Amino acid sequence: MQLDGDVAAQLVVRMLNLGRPKLLALDRTNWKLGSRVVNVLVLAVVTRRFRVPLMWILLDHAGNSATAQRIALMERYLHLFGARSIKALLADREFVGSDWMHFLNKNKIPFVIRIKEDMLIHLTDGNLRRFRTLLRKRKRGTWEGWLIGMQAASDDQLRFAAKRVKGGELLIVATSLDDPGRGLNLYRRRWGIECMFADAKTRGLNIEDTHIIDPQKLETLLVVIALAVTWAYRCATRSMGRKAIPKKAHGRRQKSWFRKGLDTLRNWILHQPEQAIKAWAATCPKRPLKKIT
Repeated sequence: MQLDGDVAAQLVVRMLNLGRPKLLALDRTNWKLGSRVVNVLVLAVVTRRFRVPLMWILLDHAGNSATAQRIALMERYLHLFGARSIKALLADREFVGSDWMHFLNKNKIPFVIRIKEDMLIHLTDGNLRRFRTLLRKRKRGTWEGWLIGMQAASDDQLRFAAKRVKGGELLIVATSLDDPGRGLNLYRRRWGIECMFADAKTRGLNIEDTHIIDPQKLETLLVVIALAVTWAYRCATRSMGRKAIPKKAHGRRQKSWFRKGLDTLRNWILHQPEQAIKAWAATCPKRPLKKIT
């Protein structure tokens, strides 16, 4: 039996009570099995406590995704949840392109995407500049304009914000938000999808150890991973309530919310299976989920 990924996405959103506009993150993860590369484009939801895969596309090639693949993934999301459910879409420097950003603007998807410092920008005053030139004598700044390749239309106009981070590296984002400084702050939450990949791989569920490479079986495995992560978070919430995980002396939490939930889930399955069942069943939707055809 192959599990339906879009139905699972609806279940995840309901079980984690993610009804409000949410931050989404787009990124790739990959791993090797011999000479075979498994390459997955993933759209995830990231909150203060939760980071869960919602939808994905298995790429049949190594390296970056194509614009058409990104658009296809976002269209699946829009079909289920709509653009109004998105607080902002966060993405790294791989996800830049005029057609891609035009699609996001056309569909009213707010976004914050990191860009490279050597990229050219058409400023609204008509000048053409590189970001590293604009920031040569300043530590931060904001601008409005278009990237090279974009039509200078008001509907596609972007806002840019930049600052220097530790080590002098430039952090530059392009955003459709009215306040580019807010976009710069939101971008910090993109790290949640990197943590989610670690949770699914070597730091948690060890997805690579399954040695699965068949596309259909991989699709089913990824659905199981999404549901398992959701179950772990429900266990963390049930066991911790509104309490926060204690911090160590250096200021970091003793465990992530996912690790707390996974440890609790494993303990309950072994010793108190009724508690594990309650953690799952307490928020199961009562109305049927829509299967996408």
